[in-house]
Amino acid sequence: MFDLSTSFDGLKFSNPLMPAAGPLNGDLEKLEFLVSQGLGGIVTKTIARALPNIPKPCIYGDKTFIMNSELWSELSYEVWVNEILPKFHKSKDRPLIISLGYTKEDMEFLVPLVEKYADAYEISTHYVGTDLTVIQGTVRAIRKHTKKPIYMKISPHLPDPEGFAKAIKEAGANGVVAINSLGPTMKIDLKEKSIIYGNEKGFVWTSGPAIKPVALATVYKIKQAEPSLTVIGVGGIKNAEDVLEFLLAGASAVQMLSAALLYGKDLYKKIIADLPKTLEKYGFTSIEEVINHGLKKEVVYKQSLPVLDRDKCIDCMLCEKICPYFAISYPGVITFNPDKCFECGLCIAKCPTGAISYSLKR
Repeated sequence: MFDLSTSFDGLKFSNPLMPAAGPLNGDLEKLEFLVSQGLGGIVTKTIARALPNIPKPCIYGDKTFIMNSELWSELSYEVWVNEILPKFHKSKDRPLIISLGYTKEDMEFLVPLVEKYADAYEISTHYVGTDLTVIQGTVRAIRKHTKKPIYMKISPHLPDPEGFAKAIKEAGANGVVAINSLGPTMKIDLKEKSIIYGNEKGFVWTSGPAIKPVALATVYKIKQAEPSLTVIGVGGIKNAEDVLEFLLAGASAVQMLSAALLYGKDLYKKIIADLPKTLEKYGFTSIEEVINHGLKKEVVYKQSLPVLDRDKCIDCMLCEKICPYFAISYPGVITFNPDKCFECGLCIAKCPTGAISYSLKR
């Protein structure tokens, strides 16, 4: 029996997966769909005082990333306060995190309106700049109106994640959602020689599996700097193994949205179903065990020459084609030149059959 539950800041989740704020949680029908997927908690689309002006088309999907110029909720705060949240609250059976944006003044206005429906708050800092004193002011403005958990969502363009974490903690926040989409980025239509999917400045924001390495590093940095803060990991999750990676890096729960746009909205249910066997595969019995495990840090400066398992090799020659040190040749079998090999590991990482490994165990 595998325990998928996680809890923090007085909130209890049946499993660690939630949706990230975005187009899939923008009205009652979508929130109810997310509940049907079995998610441990629900997050709303970001609610703001002003309505957004959204360029169309606004979402582009590639193999490993989404580009989005969609902005915040296209529905007014009145619709959320008077219709969506009251109806959803009647049948709510799991934590609801209400996402709000963006300024101190917005928080003073919005938090009292949604307080009775929220179990916690997620506050986007995407459009408020990099001044940490401004972000602290936003936290303090929220805290005046609620005792519930506050999670500040960090954008990857902020230069000092550790400083961000310290600042919001001092102001009264409970944790960080890391990370928001990456940007600004750009999509060009070469045939038309034009910018597409962009806002008035020509830019979009990028999310999805391609930004996972940035998200993992940010989660880890924040948790190392401020261990008492809760971290909710988001950015690049597409399977159950990704969930465990974020938990090992320091997250207590995770959010996903872009992968559902890339691979199908039923991906939420699949990931939750895959969690038990993934826990078993990596030697865990519970989500809490993963969270408490932590990560090893081992730096090796001298490795060994790669070796080939001939039975696994399919002679695809990929390793020879990609080797940046010209150390691999093929005189009838993959061969590594000890005088040229830099022990970089690229051939091991890219071999499609796992036929290459280091001769010495680390």
